[in-house]
Amino acid sequence: MNKKVCSFPILFALLALLIGTCAVVFPASAQAAPTSTGSITVSGTVASSYDAYQIFSANVVDGDSDAKTFTDLVWASDAVRDAALPVLHSAGMPNSQTTAQKAAEWLNTDSHLTGALSAQLARSLQSSGAVSVALNAGTAAKLPSGYWLIVADDDAIAQGEVGTAPIMALVGGGAVTVKPKAATPKVSKHVLEDSTAAWQKAADATVADDLYWRLSATVPAGLTAYDTYAVRFVDTMGAGLDPSKVAASMRVYVAAGADGGFDAVSADKDGRVGTEPAKGWTDITAQCATKIAADGTFTVRTGDLIAALGGADAFTAGARVVAVYNAPLNSACNHGIAKGNPNEAYLCYPRSPFADQSGDAGFTRTPSDDACAYTWDLALTKRSSDGDKPLAGAVLSIADDRGRTLAADGTWDAEGKATVTTGEDGRVTVSGVDSGKLEVCELKAPKGYTAFEGTRSVTVKAEGLDVDQVAAAKPKLTITAESPLRADSADGSTGSLEASLINTPTGTPPSITTGGFMPSTGDMAMYAAAAAAVAGAALIVAALLVKRGGGSHKE
Repeated sequence: MNKKVCSFPILFALLALLIGTCAVVFPASAQAAPTSTGSITVSGTVASSYDAYQIFSANVVDGDSDAKTFTDLVWASDAVRDAALPVLHSAGMPNSQTTAQKAAEWLNTDSHLTGALSAQLARSLQSSGAVSVALNAGTAAKLPSGYWLIVADDDAIAQGEVGTAPIMALVGGGAVTVKPKAATPKVSKHVLEDSTAAWQKAADATVADDLYWRLSATVPAGLTAYDTYAVRFVDTMGAGLDPSKVAASMRVYVAAGADGGFDAVSADKDGRVGTEPAKGWTDITAQCATKIAADGTFTVRTGDLIAALGGADAFTAGARVVAVYNAPLNSACNHGIAKGNPNEAYLCYPRSPFADQSGDAGFTRTPSDDACAYTWDLALTKRSSDGDKPLAGAVLSIADDRGRTLAADGTWDAEGKATVTTGEDGRVTVSGVDSGKLEVCELKAPKGYTAFEGTRSVTVKAEGLDVDQVAAAKPKLTITAESPLRADSADGSTGSLEASLINTPTGTPPSITTGGFMPSTGDMAMYAAAAAAVAGAALIVAALLVKRGGGSHKE
């Protein structure tokens, strides 16, 4: 007996005609109940076990040109007939047609057996109490010859898997192998880098400033067997992120099609994100529910995406879902690259077309994806040109690139009027700062010293944050300064940056300012930095972290 293989390559669409891809001959119906058997194997990784429902019994033999010929086609049982006929009649089969032969002929005409119809048949059979046979994936099973509806067992669908629409298979004659094919939804996580208005796997930010995160899901094309389809984002924020703005800022959007990107809304270089959906996107926030737990974990559950897209025809092309929310860094966040502030998410999606989507049990999930936010610390020390002695009492205005000035309590004054004064150690600390340019103005010099005129800049630059995966990040942290400011050191691991502001004693002629302690360290590498400065020249110290930065990942 020659071995035949029936393959059903279409996922969630017109999965299979009643006859599969093996040609079948329809002879006249006979009344005798068939008694032959056949072998079937369900391969692939969609699920580990299946339920098989026999629809029609038949005697099946192999014919020429990979054809199978059957005789004696009858309903497998009265229960199956009573469950199937209402579904077929509702789908358009004439009410006068009730025999197994007529039903099989109608199903084979004009591709009536769609994924949606096969799912309706399966639901009716399951609710009717029709007897099924358990099949284990990858294991050949002997079944009575005829037509069988193969349905993935929801309880056997694990993480990263999904149940297909049922497959109709003709069993008998040579051994048959069917391979359900499934494409699972995918999720990704990004954070907005305000300096470039780009969504990245990693970004840096100032503590307490708005920091936007984006969750994006891709639902594959061809899901024709679903009556409804909802997804749920599950997000676990690190302890360094503030969840207080999440619920109020959450916006959710959907677009038809599995391709086309995730630019659902606009973003600018000031870290602002719009709310008006881009062309092709629909705001479905009102149909979604956001719940935040005490530990910072939150869920965002959509409504029915099929309805949101306007019906099953649009949903068949797949869908993209985007959720955008604001979660700033808080005062307890990690500083530097060594740990960072990770944010991890996964997507829950229906196990199969038969899953109960009213609660949580009917869903499985994707692997997690992450993004990470960093912040830095800058210490500016007022020093004398005579031996680098720290100087107290200098009054400084330190402004960021948004025009805010640093206040004594470490916050930023939006009106730009706050000032800071150096202490006995000569230091002023700018803690939890974004990369970018800070403008320093000396309003009052220490007694016996001369203040410089105008403003000078000190610039913090973080490179290497725009990567495909957080685990691949090898950021390079750089500090530059304009004389009489001096760049001293940059430690990428801890995020600590050091700079000095050099004052000359009153009456001292202008001179070249040099020197300074400028080590640059990372977890696995140390770069020695040499300083050379003339008036108006920039001094640069770079720290390169060879080992990956913060964020969570799976090895």
